Amino acid sequence: MRKTVFAFSALAFSTVAASSVLAQDAATSALIERGRSVAIASDCMACHRTPEGEGKPFAGGYTISSPLGPIVAPNITPSKEFGIGNWSEAQFEAAMRDGVAPRGHLYPAMPYTAYRAMSDDDLHALFVYLQKDVKPVDEAPKAQTDLPFPFNIRLSMAGWNLFFNRATPFDNALAAPAGTERGKYLVDGPAHCGACHTPRNTLMAEDASQYLGGGDVGGWHAPNITSDPVSGIGGWSDAELVTYLKNGNAVGKSQAAGPMAEAVEHSFRHMPDNDLQAIANYLKTVPAIRSEAQTAPAYEHSKAKSAGIGKLDYGIDRSPAAMVNGTSVDGEELYVSACATCHQLNGAGTQDQFYPSLTSNRATGGMTPNNLVMAVVEGVHRKTNDFTVQMPAFKDELSNAQIAAVSNYVLQRFGNASLSVSEADVVELKNGGEVPLLVKATPWLMLGGTVLAAFVLVLAAVFFWRRGKRNTLQHA
Repeated sequence: MRKTVFAFSALAFSTVAASSVLAQDAATSALIERGRSVAIASDCMACHRTPEGEGKPFAGGYTISSPLGPIVAPNITPSKEFGIGNWSEAQFEAAMRDGVAPRGHLYPAMPYTAYRAMSDDDLHALFVYLQKDVKPVDEAPKAQTDLPFPFNIRLSMAGWNLFFNRATPFDNALAAPAGTERGKYLVDGPAHCGACHTPRNTLMAEDASQYLGGGDVGGWHAPNITSDPVSGIGGWSDAELVTYLKNGNAVGKSQAAGPMAEAVEHSFRHMPDNDLQAIANYLKTVPAIRSEAQTAPAYEHSKAKSAGIGKLDYGIDRSPAAMVNGTSVDGEELYVSACATCHQLNGAGTQDQFYPSLTSNRATGGMTPNNLVMAVVEGVHRKTNDFTVQMPAFKDELSNAQIAAVSNYVLQRFGNASLSVSEADVVELKNGGEVPLLVKATPWLMLGGTVLAAFVLVLAAVFFWRRGKRNTLQHA
């Protein structure tokens, strides 16, 4: 009888133990899945990927264009030597919220000023996912961040953080699905929309007074996404916003290219519809910001102007390679040769709008030609759940003068004719856009600092010389 009781007790204990293990495994699996969702919403893969774009997830090496110079995203796999495998959760939280990693300060190209707003639970889930589900990559990125002096002094970020890293963590990351509270959390936290869509002040921090009013990123323009019906997205329907986030194409409004195409490919298309709807709902509540010079939405440039008779078909090879040795700077000729095959002679695009119309298009009808020029320079590369968009890059096929010419033709005929593009503009955009005042002023600030230091040294030398002379006279 005693043996039977013992056997039943052992069986009961093993059953309870097994149930406990299964419950723990289920809890860990759920936590990992939540962490995976947080990583997607945070767009981690867009930066922490190999330069080729397809390779070992989170291995780093991708170069981020910044006004201060190129910044290389590090390895964030659980590699103990090259990644974050030896980080404690407290160290991970410090990097995500304070911009301070075990090896020193991070640059805000890593949007820790936004991630600071993430909830404790989301950060914990993200840490568990990266440590337990991501495969370690035991190699460092081939390139490393090497900014010019004085921006290479990472400790300087400590002072910057005191002024500009002040977000408060949300305590309700899982607010009502599709609600504006959930949308605000995603926009201001994981999705870090303001990192691109909010302009920067003199010290390269986001200008809160222009929240989501439009910013510039590596030559591209991240447009106004406030609720303004003219300059922002107030005239877009919720369905258009959700569709744009999911596949990067809101027909008759805009197509995603550059950094936004990367966000669609690596983040938004993988997010649940409820979260995309929440983002759309919240953006419709963001206080409107209107560009004083803009009187109508970009998509209201809906009618193409007439083309010159006799220039509609040159019988020229229209492939990009055929333009390598071309010398023409006739915008219409260049358009017919390089663009019309897809966008059509009348700029209407294809019937299904896979190749979009150049009228009713934010890239051609907005208040800046940046995205039009950059699309010609770098092409458009965007992968969605249903298809892949590939527009060839013409930076190696067309000269700067030709890129300016075809851009001006498109603007004059299909978009905002008040804009124009010069060859110098093309060069500037290729180099990352207008140089910020902080960078322009740095040589003068350094010179001023050097002069001031020399002046102080001279004063000190004079002081000690006169003091020494006085002591000599007193003891004479």
